[in-house]
Amino acid sequence: MTSKFFAFIMGLLTLLYCYLLGSQAIRMIETGKVVGIAMGSLLLFFPVVAIVLTVREFIFGAAVEKLGRKIEAAGQWPVFDLEIRPSGRPTKASAAAEFERQKKLAEAKPDDYLSWFALGLAYDAAGDRRRAREAMRKSLQLANRE
Repeated sequence: MTSKFFAFIMGLLTLLYCYLLGSQAIRMIETGKVVGIAMGSLLLFFPVVAIVLTVREFIFGAAVEKLGRKIEAAGQWPVFDLEIRPSGRPTKASAAAEFERQKKLAEAKPDDYLSWFALGLAYDAAGDRRRAREAMRKSLQLANRE
């Protein structure tokens, strides 16, 4: 729940940023000067990009959460053998070992969305967020085929 709250706050801050930057851009365009119009037009580009990327991330997060609920409801949630630190995060060694195990399972079943979902969780446990997102995207693609 805390992650959702912070995502919501970041979304609101992004909207505030877009509003403030967009209003400045419009003021620059309204000057009627070539430099003002050029700079204002460029400044309008950034809020659009920020909004598109933010919406894309929210859609991705909602899709992964929906798939996770489906997997959990089916009793297929992956179980990992991890040594947990007092902070609640896995140790690097146990996360790396679990990652290797999940990677082999995903390679053995390249069309199984459950394997890719588990691999995404293992990447995340190992601290590799970029690859975790890639694995989750692959899992979503495969799950949507079924």
